Amino acid sequence: MKILITGGAGFIGSHLAERHLALGDEVYIIDDLSTGSVANIQHLKLHPQFTYHIDSVTNTHLMAELVDLCDIIYHLAAAVGVRLILESPVRTMETNIRGTEIVLSLAETKRKRVLITSTSEVYGKKDQLPFREDDDLVLGATSKARWSYACSKAIDEFLAIAYWKERKVPTVIARLFNTVGPRQTGRYGMVIPNFVTQALTGADITVFGDGSQSRCFTHVSDAVEALVGIAAHPRANGEVYNVGGNHEITILELAGKIKEMTGSNSRIVLIPYGTAYEEGFEDMVRRAPDITKVNRLIGYEPKVSLEESLQSIIEDQRIRLGKSGVVTYA
Repeated sequence: MKILITGGAGFIGSHLAERHLALGDEVYIIDDLSTGSVANIQHLKLHPQFTYHIDSVTNTHLMAELVDLCDIIYHLAAAVGVRLILESPVRTMETNIRGTEIVLSLAETKRKRVLITSTSEVYGKKDQLPFREDDDLVLGATSKARWSYACSKAIDEFLAIAYWKERKVPTVIARLFNTVGPRQTGRYGMVIPNFVTQALTGADITVFGDGSQSRCFTHVSDAVEALVGIAAHPRANGEVYNVGGNHEITILELAGKIKEMTGSNSRIVLIPYGTAYEEGFEDMVRRAPDITKVNRLIGYEPKVSLEESLQSIIEDQRIRLGKSGVVTYA
């Protein structure tokens, strides 16, 4: 098969490209490098079945050619990370919504299969757990830029489902829950890479809020296996699937675990949200997915434990840690 991955030089996209190449597929990626990096795909460049384009999905002429070539499109290109979202809410919404519109409209002409990656952020401030795909969404006020990302991804989902129902474009949506692993950058607020970097360099491990907020982390290899299975399944059209882990941990506990695993002397320091981000910042208190639906579809169960995930990230960060004590991210 021929596979197109938008955002293919990003953390998840590069692992997804690797997986499809291992399956014998021909892989095309497009990435504008706004959050991705050529370093993530450097080892793939000489692969005979790998082609990359440093460009934006808004280049409709190039995208039309790529969509026409490929059998399955994974749309991962998006603005990501809490810090980036707060600093650039206009860019967040324009990138996410406009990019998805272009991908879907081009896919419509040839009825190409599209998997849209969404996020657990769409559940918003909902407090009834675990989160199910058919649950109501509870977003904060429009005056809070923090919720612009969740809203833009929810619109992406509405668009994808509408294209299936109205125009018979075979679409499917994967809501990813805190995917982690090697190559992930802490540059835009991703918690585990930041904690690991701080622990390895002896800096304070900074926990925002009181640390009682909890998450379920998913190793990228598990997430990629789920994406590949969902994208290929004929019964997935027009559906939404949670893809996540099943081990919930508080952020304060996570900081302690990383400190222990790295043998770090770093202090764990609590930083008020207003200091870390902006006054009145709102966070999701808990995130835990119900993965029954995706399990029934493809037998998905996360295989990589949290400890194994953390160890893979620690090892990756150690490699990137130079003598200056500065981590260079791919």
